[in-house]
Amino acid sequence: MKHFESISNSRKIKKQDISLIGILIYLIPVIGFFPSLWTLYRREGSREQLRASRLSITLALTWIIGYILLGTGASTSEFFALRLEILNSFVTSGYFIVSVWLIIRKIKGKSPRLPGFSRFAEKVLDKYLS
Repeated sequence: MKHFESISNSRKIKKQDISLIGILIYLIPVIGFFPSLWTLYRREGSREQLRASRLSITLALTWIIGYILLGTGASTSEFFALRLEILNSFVTSGYFIVSVWLIIRKIKGKSPRLPGFSRFAEKVLDKYLS
């Protein structure tokens, strides 16, 4: 009987490990956008995987919109060009730092959530992808 419990426990651990690896992949900056989008498109995965996917997509879209707008502003402005380029680098660095921070939180066993931003991600993406 203990042998069967051991096999059952090892299967649970493997499912948890696979789920953890999937969430970590979703949180990788830029690259994680595509598996996150695929997961939401198929609507498959655990609740935690879907939340991480929504957050990843929202972070990536926010970053790319900011990057494009600040880059466009810097290229069209003569006076604010340097300031906008510096701000653009801060936005990009912030996106990568937040993504790495979320990965570290998940590795430590905590929830990869951002106050306010996660709720926004769930409301907006549930509205448009459901």
